[in-house]
Amino acid sequence: MSKGTPSKGKHANRKTHVPCRRCGKNAFNIRKGICASCGYGKTTTLRTYSWAKTH
Repeated sequence: MSKGTPSKGKHANRKTHVPCRRCGKNAFNIRKGICASCGYGKTTTLRTYSWAKTH
């Protein structure tokens, strides 16, 4: 199998992200087991960045 466009069709029927248990956002990656939004599954503290602060 080639690595380019033909292989992308294999991803059609699978979900990558589902709702997170901790933050509720649809950002929990099933395969990695980590939430992209809050960091659940990787860290016990909430994922935050100083550049993302809204004042």
